Amino acid sequence: MRVITAAEIDALLDFPGLITTLADAFAGEIVTPQRHHHEIARPNAAATLLLMPAWTGQRAGQPFLGTKVVTVYPENGAAGLPSVMGSYLLMDGATGAPLAALDGARLTLWRTAAASALAARALARPNARRMLMVGAGALSPFLIRAHRSVRDLDDIAIWARRSEAAERVAAALSLDGLPARAAGDLESEARQADLISCATLSREPLVLGKWLKRGAHLDLVGAFTLSMREADDEALARARVYVDTDAALREGGDVAVAIRAGTYEAGQIAGTLATLCAGAVRDDQDAITLFKSVGTAIEDLAAAMLVWRRAATG
Repeated sequence: MRVITAAEIDALLDFPGLITTLADAFAGEIVTPQRHHHEIARPNAAATLLLMPAWTGQRAGQPFLGTKVVTVYPENGAAGLPSVMGSYLLMDGATGAPLAALDGARLTLWRTAAASALAARALARPNARRMLMVGAGALSPFLIRAHRSVRDLDDIAIWARRSEAAERVAAALSLDGLPARAAGDLESEARQADLISCATLSREPLVLGKWLKRGAHLDLVGAFTLSMREADDEALARARVYVDTDAALREGGDVAVAIRAGTYEAGQIAGTLATLCAGAVRDDQDAITLFKSVGTAIEDLAAAMLVWRRAATG
C-alpha cells in the first residue's frame, strides 16, 4: 500500500483538473452512505470525529472505494496544531485491497475549495472581480486559488478576527503574484465584494444579508455544526440558495440551523451541486446567490481517485 503525503498531493493536483473531476463525479454514479458524525467531549470545546465512506457504482470502468477519517479539534490552534487532521484510505473496488493512504487533511482542503469553485463557476457573475475571504485559516488560500481559477479576480481582500493572520495569508499569496491584501473593516469589504467566501468556526453570523450587493455570490464553508453560523437569516432570505448535497438541510450551520429555527424552509432551496453540474446556471445577473457546503464523500473519493491515477502515471 502506498502512502501519499500532503506534498505529493500538492504536486499532483491543480484546481482546473480537480474541479472538472468533481463535476464528472456529481454527474455520475458514486454511492455515499450517511456519514458518521461523533462529538467528543473536551474540557473547553467539543471535538468532532467524522467517518465518510463512498464507492463507485457498478458501471464504473475501474471501481474504487474509500473512507475518510477526520478529527476536528478547535483548541489545537493554541498548541500550534491544525484543527483538522485525518487520513483517507483508498481501496480497489473490485477486491477491497488497500491501494493508498492519503493525507486526509490535505485532500480535504483541495476538494473543499474545488467544490466551492465548482458552484461559483455556475453561480458567480462572469465579470466578478472583487473577492472577500472571511477567515485566514488553512483553507483560506485554497479557496482563494480555487475561486481565482474560475473567475478573473483582481482584488482579493482577506479578513480575520486576528489581523495578523490575515496579513500573513495575504503576504504569502502576494509572493506568488496574487492580488491579495489584508482587510480591516468587514462590513465595508462585504458591501463591495462580488464574491464572498467564508471559512471560519464562528458561532455567530459574520456576514449580514443587508450588506450583500446585487449580483453577489456568497460561499459558506466553515460552519460545520448546528452551533455555528457564518451568515444571518437575511442573507438566506435574499439569496437563491444552493447546497452541495441534501445533507446541508440537516447538518452544519447556516441553512440547517435556519430550517430548525423555522426561519427558512427546505423547499426554498434552489438546487444542489448535482443540479448545477446538470446545467443549471445563473440566469439573473442581479440575483444574489449563496452556496452552503458541508462536505460529501463524493468529493473525497473523486479527489483521491484523481491523485491515485496521476501518481500511477507520473
